[in-house]
Amino acid sequence: MPRGSHAPKIDYPPLKMVQFSGDAYEDGVEVFVRDKVKLRVYGVAKAIADCFKHRNKIGLDVALEALKNARAQKKASADDLWHFAKICRVANVMRPYLEAIG
Repeated sequence: MPRGSHAPKIDYPPLKMVQFSGDAYEDGVEVFVRDKVKLRVYGVAKAIADCFKHRNKIGLDVALEALKNARAQKKASADDLWHFAKICRVANVMRPYLEAIG
């Protein structure tokens, strides 16, 4: 959600909203059209960087599994991951893992 917005009130599913601003909010959005509706979804590399940014909330194991799966399935290049790691300010956290998986 953009910084300063209010979380919607919904009963199900339980959600935890986070707010982004600037490039962290705007960069990495992919647009898909389903049933004539435009869906704006973050790409794989941006989602992984977000996992590392919120690793204390979701667990480092979740972020590492996402990184490992994306690289194994060739869904995110090292360059894209590094780009979003810098935007999300987690480059120092992600660096050893990106180096380890090549």
